[in-house]
Amino acid sequence: MTSSQVAWLALAITALALALAVWGLHSWAGGRRDRAALVDRLADIPGPQRHSAPFAGLDRRVRRTAWGQRLGGRLAATGTNLTPGQFVAAGAGVILGSWILADVIFAPFFGPIAALLALWAATSFLSWRQRLRNERFIAQLPELARVLANATQAGLALRTAVGMAADELEAPAGEELRQVDDALAMGHSIEDALSGLQGRLPSRELVVLVSTLVLSSRTGGSVVESLRNLTVTLEERKETRREIRTQMSQVTVTAYAVPAIGIGSLLLLNQMMPGALRAMTGSGLGRILVVVALGMYVVGFALIRRMSRIDV
Repeated sequence: MTSSQVAWLALAITALALALAVWGLHSWAGGRRDRAALVDRLADIPGPQRHSAPFAGLDRRVRRTAWGQRLGGRLAATGTNLTPGQFVAAGAGVILGSWILADVIFAPFFGPIAALLALWAATSFLSWRQRLRNERFIAQLPELARVLANATQAGLALRTAVGMAADELEAPAGEELRQVDDALAMGHSIEDALSGLQGRLPSRELVVLVSTLVLSSRTGGSVVESLRNLTVTLEERKETRREIRTQMSQVTVTAYAVPAIGIGSLLLLNQMMPGALRAMTGSGLGRILVVVALGMYVVGFALIRRMSRIDV
């Protein structure tokens, strides 16, 4: 092979490599654009407002992580319109603000403690919102069973009855049943669709309802009679839960009053003796005693909350 042929061969290989590199770069950029568009659609943000949504860039970065995906699932279960990026930004602001306020009002030693309490409060907010939505859904279960029973007795299929209940019931039952109806429309079985609902809103009442519907659809039994009996049972459990919550309300208030008294005592001490907290936390022994006292308040709060929690 002559030198000119070698030069032409090298030029052809170089041109092919450059063409493949350009094609690969174009495919990679297109894939990133498609992925970003898919993330925006999953975030339920309208197209014209997508780029103007607060913390849209942060939301995309958070959703790329496994932790962000779990956070998105928890936010969806709470029924709020917050995105993972917005929640992370709000949580960071609350933590930083708590640190600064504790540093200014109490002493620099209390800054990290206040930040940890703010982090716990942010995670507890998600649990509280999810528990509140779950309780609202449980309160709607007797009406849901009644609507399904009436629709089934009228000769409608279970899938049609679910869609009718989604239109008639208010949130959160209407929203959750709409997701079940969409899953059935996409070809999922009734068992898979209801299992997804049970995973989003776990409760014993919903387990009984889902088991009744699944067994009735499998065996071809009387769905109407089962739902009628289940409606009566759910109504009784609803009344029992309401009575227990009323009787335990004083204990619940006590659980939150205990740490509030501790924080109020610190404020009162610092008001009566300005600089007392800074002097107390200036030594190692003082810091140890403060940490032990705060730990005892936390243990007391946890024990009172545990005693007031009764599973029905």
